[in-house]
Amino acid sequence: MIFVGAMRNSTAMYSIKAMPAKFLMFQQVKTWLHQKRNANNCVPFCQVQNFIDKTKKLFILTGAGLSTESGIPDWCDSTDVGGLYSQSFFQNSDEISWQSWAEWMRFKSHELNDVHKALSRWEKRGKIEWLATQNFDGLHLLAGSERVTEVNGSLHRAKCMSCKDVTERIDLQKRFIKLNPNFSLDVQDENPVHLKDDMKKFTIPKCENCAGILKPDILFIGDNIEMSVETFLLECVKNADGIMILGTSLEYFKSSQYAEVAFKFNKPIAIVNIGPTKADHLATLKIDAYLGDVLPKLTV
Repeated sequence: MIFVGAMRNSTAMYSIKAMPAKFLMFQQVKTWLHQKRNANNCVPFCQVQNFIDKTKKLFILTGAGLSTESGIPDWCDSTDVGGLYSQSFFQNSDEISWQSWAEWMRFKSHELNDVHKALSRWEKRGKIEWLATQNFDGLHLLAGSERVTEVNGSLHRAKCMSCKDVTERIDLQKRFIKLNPNFSLDVQDENPVHLKDDMKKFTIPKCENCAGILKPDILFIGDNIEMSVETFLLECVKNADGIMILGTSLEYFKSSQYAEVAFKFNKPIAIVNIGPTKADHLATLKIDAYLGDVLPKLTV
């Protein structure tokens, strides 16, 4: 029996041919395999640590793979998150407005994970040039990170579709409650959120500035990242010594451009993600692993 642990540019093989199974207790085999797996996993971890040690300032890009480790569903695979709808559909569907608030309540019930905390520590120690996140859960900010751009916006803000005025969702929630005092929501429900009151009786606040329609301040299908934001982030990539791509396949909103610019300027690129990404061919280092198994263990 041969077990193969394959990594980029290296392959390690172990054999238990010399240990016939009939002479081994199950627990002994299990322990032996666990030890070999740990020895194999040490190599990619050490490679990431070496990457960190050789870079002074990092540009970090995080995606849904980070949020899922806090129990938040991957919005790219979900049919229940507003980010999958176009603005016109949201504008013409009261159901989407109702559900967007319910989804925000669900997000509030989730907490930071160890990766959010680790990245915040890295920033405080001067390791991070800038952090861009595709996630709209606000957890990087809650962890204390300050050098952050929420590329796809945030569910913790609402924007008027007419005058573009921005309202903090905590303030908007107070208006929701005032207009709907009998409304209730089970934020622990893991299934798509169902509003318990009769939807036809549910009142949605309007923009206080112009009475326009409010929507979550996130990118919808057909939206584009503001040019000024895009330009700023690409400059941050150029100013960094290397970039790390964490928990994203780079499939949405031109997110692979950060890796492409880094490659053009000879910046080393490290990717930690479960599954392939659009920048694997550009990566200096690619590790298939859960972020929580790698990032919190690194020293900066």
